Amino acid sequence: MTTHTLPGHPHFAYRDKDLFAEGLRLSELASIHGTPLFVYSKAAMLSALAAYQRGFAGRQAQICYAMKANSSLGVLQVFAQAGCGFDIVSGGELERVLAAGGEAGKVIFSGVGKTRAEMRQALLAGIGCFNVESEAELDVLSDVALSMKLRAPVSIRVNPNVDPKTHPYISTGLKGNKFGVAHEDALRIYQHAASLKGLQVVGIDCHIGSQITDTTPYLDAMDRVLDLVDAIEAAGIALEHIDFGGGLGINYNNDAPPEADALWQLLLAKLDARGYGAKKLMIEPGRSLVGNAGVCLTEVLYVKPGEQKNFCIIDAAMNDLPRPAMYQAFHAIVPLTQAAAVATASTYDVVGPVCESGDWIGRDRDLSVAAGDQLAVLSAGAYCMSMSSNYNSRGRAAEVLVDGDKAHLIRRRETLQDQIRQEQLPAV
Repeated sequence: MTTHTLPGHPHFAYRDKDLFAEGLRLSELASIHGTPLFVYSKAAMLSALAAYQRGFAGRQAQICYAMKANSSLGVLQVFAQAGCGFDIVSGGELERVLAAGGEAGKVIFSGVGKTRAEMRQALLAGIGCFNVESEAELDVLSDVALSMKLRAPVSIRVNPNVDPKTHPYISTGLKGNKFGVAHEDALRIYQHAASLKGLQVVGIDCHIGSQITDTTPYLDAMDRVLDLVDAIEAAGIALEHIDFGGGLGINYNNDAPPEADALWQLLLAKLDARGYGAKKLMIEPGRSLVGNAGVCLTEVLYVKPGEQKNFCIIDAAMNDLPRPAMYQAFHAIVPLTQAAAVATASTYDVVGPVCESGDWIGRDRDLSVAAGDQLAVLSAGAYCMSMSSNYNSRGRAAEVLVDGDKAHLIRRRETLQDQIRQEQLPAV
């Protein structure tokens, strides 16, 4: 048997002509569960996590999975059982963490628009820290905590104004972004936070963006954050932890991000040189843990030749895989079964059935396909299911978690009855 591993997907490989996830043939999973179908490899998730764990060996560090990347309960359980904390951005995400067996004390609550109700919910649960993103939020959180006779543990998210060299929609650390507080205002805001009776200052936080493939923005951001740590602690405000966020990219299209352990060797060397190596460290990886641990299986419905474009119409759509429509993002697309003698490929735009010209999954792909063939859209573990919708009254896809030679259905396919359960016709 010949084996060919997919680039960036170490636990997805062709064995002879069939594509496998760990020990299972993907075409068999598609036959059992239908398409579109998301399939995740548990081994791939734990392998990605292990790179961070190696990078932090011997350090006081907490890895908090940024669950906005993929918030399915079966995925959360993998990281909870591996000892991870969680980075959340809503009360709903907190409920998901607890339902999956996560520990509230290992939860960091980020986001620019936390409501009073969400603050109360998180304080009652006993979360580890609020990452506060504005001065106004500090005042509201202190007021809520005092009303409950509690003190809220806080870090302040500082905007270091470092260009992460990524897509503008997923850049979060520049002056024009909505996130965090300005670097030049941070010391004053920390002093204000320390004066509020309902708050306990415990750390500092920054996050500069997502799908970052270069080490330089991380090193620049660390320098700017550590300059602030110097100033904050000189002002008499002790910081228990430093949170460097997440954002490390994955291989979508021959991208070459650094390995997590290699990146953190560089960052920790800088941290040690500045005298902060003994501080507790927090990080919030998301995409780099799950992105290449998942694929979306789909069936070719029609092949449609055209004068200017050929179209390969599949049963997955922008409601399942929104990244191409939202970010013009690239996802590799490969067959589940390689033909014994591949005919000459044609160039296709791979598109879905949704009634939008923006419903495309891949542009100008060389494929040898016919109706009924099955394809895998790669790198679909992050920001696909978590951003999916019911547009055109399409049900959300099913999800399967593969663990060795076992497949666990972790989300059944959504029916129309599931979609309309909360709706009702007005009385006439």
